[in-house]
Amino acid sequence: MFALALAALGWTATPDPGRAAACEKIDFDGAPFTYCVVDLDREELRLWLRDGEGKPFGSFRNLDAALAAQGAALGVAMNAGMYHPDRAPVGLYIEDGVEEMRIVTSEGPGNFGLLPNGVFCLAGDRARVIESRSFAETPPACDYATQSGPMLVIDGALHPRFLPDSDSRYVRNGIGVRADGREVVMAISDRAVNFHHFARLFRDRLDVPDALYFDGNVSRLHAPGLGRIDGGFPMGPIIGTVVPAGDDAGPAKP
Repeated sequence: MFALALAALGWTATPDPGRAAACEKIDFDGAPFTYCVVDLDREELRLWLRDGEGKPFGSFRNLDAALAAQGAALGVAMNAGMYHPDRAPVGLYIEDGVEEMRIVTSEGPGNFGLLPNGVFCLAGDRARVIESRSFAETPPACDYATQSGPMLVIDGALHPRFLPDSDSRYVRNGIGVRADGREVVMAISDRAVNFHHFARLFRDRLDVPDALYFDGNVSRLHAPGLGRIDGGFPMGPIIGTVVPAGDDAGPAKP
């Protein structure tokens, strides 16, 4: 029945749709974080922006309600990139293989334009985080993709403009992909941190060679296994897993 519900919504069932992504709270270098690991061999990960009427979902609750009508539920999820006041994506956005917004490769104001920025690309059961200009030169086929910036970790190195003693601190969220492309790691700081601290979390604690920043003004996490469903102002793109209604998750793997 779960597979049929997903098919009715245009989503494919996973090899083991009963397994939810696992999340855990940790301390890293004196600050609290929460992270979730998505195993793409066993879990269904995707992006959403608009409902069937073309209106942005805007919240985890709205998206979860839409899934509930099909006998499914939203697993772990977070906001997935920067957006305009109408919640349209600032940069590249692909959903179900359809490109809504083109890639932006020019330097500009704000965090998005702090080059290098990047693209999270999901193709089948493998994912990558790719620097935006490299992506534009040789665009891969992505079922789902979202562009944001800046990159946090680039082939194991921190973004060159991050400063260890920066006093620019926000609650931040982002995404990374482990080296084999099979595991996606979503993380959020549970207090304000600077870019350098957040990037080191991905590289040094979560074993992620490439990671992408999502936001610092709007950073939210949906993690029912931890009893956490963040609310607030309406969001743009959302990334998350689809699970059977009533599913849960235990601690994540380091």
